[in-house]
Formats: sequence, C-alpha cells, structure tokens
Amino acid sequence: MAKSSGNLETVTRVGLDLAKNFFQVHAIDAQGAVVCVRKLKRAGVLEFFAKLPPCEVTMEACSSAHHWGRELVKLGHKAKLIPAAHVKPYVRRGKSDAIDAAAICEASMRPGQRFVSVRSVENQAELMRHRTRELLMRQRTAMLNALRGHLAEIGIIASQGAQNAYGLKRMLEAGHDGDGEVVVPDCVREALAPLCAQIDAADEQIEAIDDEIAAAVKADARAKRLMTIPGIGPLIASAMLATVQDFGSFASGREFAAHLGLTPRQHSTGGKARLGRITKMGDRYLRSLLVVGATAALNHAKGHNDALRTWAKALLGRQDVKHKFKLTAVALAGLFSSLIFDWLLGIPVGENV
Repeated sequence: MAKSSGNLETVTRVGLDLAKNFFQVHAIDAQGAVVCVRKLKRAGVLEFFAKLPPCEVTMEACSSAHHWGRELVKLGHKAKLIPAAHVKPYVRRGKSDAIDAAAICEASMRPGQRFVSVRSVENQAELMRHRTRELLMRQRTAMLNALRGHLAEIGIIASQGAQNAYGLKRMLEAGHDGDGEVVVPDCVREALAPLCAQIDAADEQIEAIDDEIAAAVKADARAKRLMTIPGIGPLIASAMLATVQDFGSFASGREFAAHLGLTPRQHSTGGKARLGRITKMGDRYLRSLLVVGATAALNHAKGHNDALRTWAKALLGRQDVKHKFKLTAVALAGLFSSLIFDWLLGIPVGENV
C-alpha cells in the first residue's frame, strides 16, 4: 500500500481487529494509502470512530462483532462483517493484531467477497434460545449416560438409547422394576437423587423452550410454509429463518446446500471429477438438524409417495451403496436445504436442486 498520510478526514475504509480489551485499527483512504494504524482500548473505540467521517468498517464475524456493528451504524458508518476463513488468505507473514487488521482491510476490497449481515438484538436472542436448548440437550444426554454408568456398577444394565436410560431413571426412583424383582439399594438412590433432579429440570426447561419456538413459528407465514416439507418441523424452520437472514445472497439452492456443508468435497482436475465426503462446512447446528429431519422422514417413509421419499426409497434399494440409510439421510438433507431456498424465494420447486 501507499505511504501513510495521517489525515483522519480522508479515511474511507477501516479494518478493525476485535478483541476483549485492545482493538487494532487499520485505516486507508480512497487511493489505498494507509492513513492510520493504531491500537485502541475498548473504552476508546467508539470515541475514535466518532471522529471519523462516514466510512466502511470491516470486522471478522465473531461473537462480539454484531454488537460493534450496531454501535458503528449508529455513528453513521457502514459496518461489514467478513468470515474469518475469507481473511486468512490475505494475512502476510507472521501473526499480530496489526497484521490481522491489515488483512481484514485488504480482504474487504476484493471483488465477489461475501459478508455477514449485522444481526439485531432480537435476532440474536432467537439464536440464543436455540443454542440454550442445544446445550441443555447435551447436558441431559451426559446426565443420562452418567446414570446408566453408575447403575452398571451395581449390576443394573440397560441398552443404549434415551428411552432405556429413562427406564433406568424410573426404576431408580421407584427402587425396583415393574415386577418388583430388581431392588435398588437406598444408599444408591440417595446418591443419584441429585442427578435425577437435574434431568427433570433439564426436561422442563427444554419443553418450555420448545413451546416458545412453536408459538413463534405459528405466527410466521414463512416458517409454516417450510413445515410443509417432509421432515421439517418447528425447530428446523425456526432455526433456519433465525440463522440465515438473507437467502437472496445465494445464487441457487445448491450453493446454499454447499454453504451448509451438505455437498461433496471436490478434488477435481484435468476434467476428471473426484467427489469425496460432505465438506461439513458452515453451520453445524443447522446441518445436524436437517440430517435429523431427513432421518425422521426416512423412518416414516412407509405409506408416503411424495417425490422426495420416492427418490429416497429408490436410493435405499440400490445394492451398490454402502451405509445406505445414513448416506440417503445426508443426501435427503441436502435436498431439503435446496427446497428451503427455493420455497422461501418463490422459485419453482426443484428448479435449482
């Protein structure tokens, strides 16, 4: 870049490297000359940007980026968030906050660059509801597994699966099985009572969140349209609409599926296509929900003759496919993502699949 001018009035673009306490600024003018390279304390960030003329401020998309984006917009700036993976190619040798800020600024000028929309507080709250539910689900699974493991120590065994673990919990609380043959010692019941109480509390909290999501979905016409797709319920519809704010930024349903990591990884050259496993890039939570929804649609495919499940049944009937059920579920999840894209944008179903 050109030599620094030092006049803050000429700043048109800023790369801002976020942190907890110290932020790094890399500002340039319209000709690409470096105007300012400065480290700021957290308390002085807004004061610094209040002195700048309206300009583009680019940050890596991270946990606090949306907050700073909203604050910068209030000051009249244009806040842009960029995925960290898109910044990495522009990082020069070494690693420092100043180098990262310069790379962010450089990446923001590249044609065809993708940016992340700044989220509102309400949208973040909706995502927090999903993340809270996901955490509670993981904690409940861990506690059920702990319960199964502890009871195995005294010779009480149950198969894997949540229903079997809940059967153990009911037996533990009763002190015996339904026939009264297996007796759980009182000392064991007392020792594991806090674990059972925590499982009950997690169940109540998860159920309350599910009710909130279901109520919100009933008032959303787009969510109700999504739920007409086999395997898509209130949870997936709510998570999809809360996570992806602008479906129009994708060129096609296939591109949206690739964004979620549901398309094969390519290693093609010389005109020969080599496809591997799915990339697993993008939002892990959305991808896992879609695969679970596809699995549910396959498990209840009997008696349904819609196009999606007819195609899935044909794939399940092939003899040359290993791990057919799991593979079909992932492939069906990829089709779900394409359908979601098409239906929300009003494109004829299947045109971009």
